[in-house]
Amino acid sequence: MTTPGSASPLAAGVQSPLAPATPASAPIIEITDAALATLIELRAEEADAERLGLRLEVAGDNGDTFQYDLSFDEYTKAAFTDEVRTHNGLKVIIPARDIDKLQGAVLDYAGSSGLVIRNPNKPVGARIEGLTHDDALSAEIDALLTAEINPALAAHGGFVTFVGHDGEGAAYLRMGGGCHGCSMSRMTMMDGVQTMLVERIPTVVKVVDVTDHATGENPYYS
Repeated sequence: MTTPGSASPLAAGVQSPLAPATPASAPIIEITDAALATLIELRAEEADAERLGLRLEVAGDNGDTFQYDLSFDEYTKAAFTDEVRTHNGLKVIIPARDIDKLQGAVLDYAGSSGLVIRNPNKPVGARIEGLTHDDALSAEIDALLTAEINPALAAHGGFVTFVGHDGEGAAYLRMGGGCHGCSMSRMTMMDGVQTMLVERIPTVVKVVDVTDHATGENPYYS
């Protein structure tokens, strides 16, 4: 399974001798227990499973979110510049060019939607000029999205990213994953996300959805 955002099985527990030495305590991407179990099962179906690792690459973007390519590859053949990290016995191979794009992302398994990547990073140009995204209010909005809103949306394979605020009470958000292109996503944004933000953060009075829903043709990774 090598379509953008799909996954193929992973590797055993020995670091590639060609990969840079990096501390196992500092993962680039987090893999949830559910996603790890799924990947281990998929790997077991492959020939020479014990030699395989999960290669995770950014395949492109659709304007405001990245698209991904997940596949199984022999981790001993990783390029010298690749980062190879061990996640509870699973080797994850990430090309050097994609490290910054994936830093802090989460690979999860969301029920019937399959594997999904929630990534706080956005393609260059995804910012909207004139909005603030690095002040105390931005941090408060981001914290609420991370701690409560996105975990709830993850059940549907989706997530919301904070773009910025206009200083007058409007928080600008983009929807991704299973919420990108979903026919119910606008209702989710306005009725669910906006309600929680307005109730919990008094300085936020409304949410502006800047998602290009027309590009959400196949949001799930399965």
